[in-house]
Amino acid sequence: MFLSFLKSRVKEIVLWAIICVIFAVVMWCYQIPLRAVIYAAGLSLFFLLVAGVVDFIRFSRLHSTLRKLEDEILFTVDNLPETSDALLNDCSELIRKLSEENRRLRSESEKAFTDMTDYYTLWAHQIKTPIAAMELVLQQNDSEEFRELHDNLAKIEHYVEMVLCYLRVNSDSSDLLIKEYSLDKIVRCAVRKYSRMFIRKKLSLDYEPLDVTVLTDEKWLQFVIEQVLSNAIKYTPSGGIRIYLEAPATLCIEDTGIGVSPEDLPTIFEKGSTGLNGRLDKKASGMGLYLCRKICGRLGHKITAESSGGTTIKIDLSTKKIGIE
Repeated sequence: MFLSFLKSRVKEIVLWAIICVIFAVVMWCYQIPLRAVIYAAGLSLFFLLVAGVVDFIRFSRLHSTLRKLEDEILFTVDNLPETSDALLNDCSELIRKLSEENRRLRSESEKAFTDMTDYYTLWAHQIKTPIAAMELVLQQNDSEEFRELHDNLAKIEHYVEMVLCYLRVNSDSSDLLIKEYSLDKIVRCAVRKYSRMFIRKKLSLDYEPLDVTVLTDEKWLQFVIEQVLSNAIKYTPSGGIRIYLEAPATLCIEDTGIGVSPEDLPTIFEKGSTGLNGRLDKKASGMGLYLCRKICGRLGHKITAESSGGTTIKIDLSTKKIGIE
């Protein structure tokens, strides 16, 4: 900060030096004793240092205030100090106006986002009613046509859950309930949900009991597992899916599907990334694995993918430091 202050006052320092040189030359021309010249230069240097110290204190206070305000998105414009410098006051006034405009735009943006979130949340809850009604109707018939309709209805319900998840995972509010859960119970719930699709596609399931408890949120982790299973079933035309545990607590979901190309593997968890297989399928949204990564990040878990023939998704559920209230 001191070096910055000196750089900002280079003109004043150079001007003082020039004035001293001029006085020294004039006094030398008039044959005034050198002691008088040094005395005059010393006095002027003393007052210059006093003024410099006062100016540096004012400069450091202004600098500290602005740095504090820099860390805040919205700040109180009254915190800006008044100075005797007209240029600095003009800058302060400009900052005040920009701050007020920023506050107004931010308020409008937050209101618009809240309205949108409320609408889609209400829509998602309302659409669940006709979905449930259609499920009851379809359960009364066991023909191939009705079974196919039931599977498509299950996909619709899953997409509705994705909408709710997307709205919640990007909001500031949190409905996490972090505690120890049986991993086996959570995974079995997810597998049971997709049991009909396993049967319809004639896919085998190699499931090893997961005798471990994990520190997580049951609802959010189940959504992640369901999304991974949904992708595995979708991109596995034949063969099967294997679910097992790697020590100490890494859940692995491995399929014998079409896999992921090496160039797409580093980006499959990015928002909107569908990869080559997704582009060929023309129905992939690129949101499922993105939401999985976001949720795992909130829960303190790590999700990774491997592909050699099929695809293996690994979710590291090892206990880590998680902020718990």
